[in-house]
Amino acid sequence: MNSELLIKNGRVIDPANGIDKKCDVLIVDEKIAAVGEKTQDPRLKTQDKGTVIDAAGKLVTPGLIDIHVHFREPGDEEEETIASGSTAAVAAGFTSVVCMPNTNPVIENETDVEYIHRKGRQTRKTHVYTMGAITKGLAGVELAEMGLMTEAGAVGFTDDGRGVQDAAVMLRALKYATMFDVVVAQHCQDDGFAGNGVMNSGYYSTILGLPGIDPLAEEAMLWRDIQLVKKFPPERVRYHAQHISTAGSVELIRAAKKDSLPITCEVTPHHLLLNEECCAEYDTNYKVNPPLRGAKDVEALKQAIAEGLVDALVSDHAPHLQSEKELEFLAAPFGIASLECALGLYVKALIEPRILDWPGLIRSMTEKPAKIIGVDKGTLGIGKQADITIIDPDAEYEIDVNEFRSKSRNCPYHGWKVKGKVEKTIVGGEIRFEA
Repeated sequence: MNSELLIKNGRVIDPANGIDKKCDVLIVDEKIAAVGEKTQDPRLKTQDKGTVIDAAGKLVTPGLIDIHVHFREPGDEEEETIASGSTAAVAAGFTSVVCMPNTNPVIENETDVEYIHRKGRQTRKTHVYTMGAITKGLAGVELAEMGLMTEAGAVGFTDDGRGVQDAAVMLRALKYATMFDVVVAQHCQDDGFAGNGVMNSGYYSTILGLPGIDPLAEEAMLWRDIQLVKKFPPERVRYHAQHISTAGSVELIRAAKKDSLPITCEVTPHHLLLNEECCAEYDTNYKVNPPLRGAKDVEALKQAIAEGLVDALVSDHAPHLQSEKELEFLAAPFGIASLECALGLYVKALIEPRILDWPGLIRSMTEKPAKIIGVDKGTLGIGKQADITIIDPDAEYEIDVNEFRSKSRNCPYHGWKVKGKVEKTIVGGEIRFEA
């Protein structure tokens, strides 16, 4: 029996297919069957046998994709689980997420990858993907089973939370990745420069008496990795710089892209909306890695986004227990739980100041991240799986951490007013969330 869902009267934004207009979308048997106006395709006429959604005044977009989340399972299920994280994801409009492998134990073999994917399927909320670790135990010494993890469905590799310190190990990882056509993502941080730092190195770290992380920690490793990437034919290697945060990193990415190197990068909302001054009250909700930087770095990131240098906008959702975040600044863990307010934060950071328009924002949260991880998502193309997000762009709401579906509340945005509310999230043709 055919199942049909018609979304009518919405502003359909599908950057992958160059669509930005008021039209209808028809879903038949979990796939996109038609996109256009009724006069162009008779199948778009309202039919009694299916469900009809009137999306007048709303945006109808490909399902949002977040390629950088931490769902803490296995090992720290008290902070987040794949089930709770997936529930938060669909409420935030995300139809696909990519879990980072720095769990306990680390995601470093095919059994671990299969576990994450199985738990994601059982939850029946969002599509859950995972990256595997580059090195065993994230120790930076011995490569993990990259081939077997790729066969199990890993969409890339990273030691997120740590940078791969040994250049020879990183070069070997890039070589192996070329055999499987998967992306290698790097947490760019040279420990020699970072040391035991807990915030950005500079004036504020000095007056607060906190050890700093020099921007060079990020920039030195990014520069090194760019040199490694140059050793490969550009069509054979894929390198992704995670959560870049400094003006120097922007310059390195700009030069690399000018040289047509196969390098992509991502930015988080907290590196656009917050800066190092936020740490002045020793509030650990502002403790993140890479740290909040200076005002010039924030402006450089915004300029990079305006220029199209940044490929993906991510949340870097990093939930933690309240008891951990209540420790002193030196001892508290890094991270912000921000998945459920990510879209509103990006509207505030990028659309309201007119750095991006809606098609530009949607491209960076759908088509581009899908290409980075090599999945057939991020488009409303005919025959594609029907992953769709319906957004009310003008609806204003107040961020309330007490209403989070996530298990954790370590979020500095409580009480902020933002625009851009997710109305419905459709995954595989099925409505998985309704506001």
